[in-house]
Amino acid sequence: NALLDDKQKPIIIHASKGLEQVSHKRISVIIDEEMAVEKHSGIVVLSGPSHAEEVAKRDITTITAASSSETASQAVQRIFSNNYFRVYTNSDVVGVELGAALKNIIAVGAGALVGLGYGDNAKAALITRGLAEISRLGMAFGADPLTFIGLSGVGDLIVTATSVHSRNWRAGNLIGKGLPLEEILENMGMVVEGVATTKAAYELAQEKDIDMPITAAIYRVLFENARVDEVVEELMLRDRKAEHSTSKMTAEEE
Repeated sequence: NALLDDKQKPIIIHASKGLEQVSHKRISVIIDEEMAVEKHSGIVVLSGPSHAEEVAKRDITTITAASSSETASQAVQRIFSNNYFRVYTNSDVVGVELGAALKNIIAVGAGALVGLGYGDNAKAALITRGLAEISRLGMAFGADPLTFIGLSGVGDLIVTATSVHSRNWRAGNLIGKGLPLEEILENMGMVVEGVATTKAAYELAQEKDIDMPITAAIYRVLFENARVDEVVEELMLRDRKAEHSTSKMTAEEE
């Protein structure tokens, strides 16, 4: 009802992590398109390093409530915060949603490395360079780079790319051990978001002409039947580059 005041309108909270296929739209964009603005008082993205199994046990957890409405994000912060679940606010909805979606790609890759028998050095390398890719794509869509070193960026990436709780990590681990993707998805029992997100991110990178070699490598494994060990070797033998961009090097060239 258009006559409802803001105190009577619900806040829409979503905790989904992914991108719509073909359109590549973020979840909050889809909600905004499908739900008339006069029906709610704000859309809030709840995201961060938070395995449900551990939250249910009241393990220490910190996450982000992101919204273009500061009033809405602060309301969600008040509602959800307690002595084991701490919520921070953030106005960068683009960065929070992209960080949440894209980290699942890197988690698939991290699992694959472990499945191949690689150790902590390789895992740290993948997570660090994966975060660089996530940041590059996010910044191309106007995200704040600081978001990616926060809870919904590096925080969520670490927890998803290092834990057996993560179905994306588990799927990657089985791929690294040689199991076919179709069999893995049939037997997982839950959606492996990183598979569809890899396709969307790869297409976005192509459209924006953004260098995302890890994402491209994982795409080849998932959708072009490339061997994991071969794409790892190709990544390691890429042209040598500086770690950070300089005044003479753009972020896309990094």
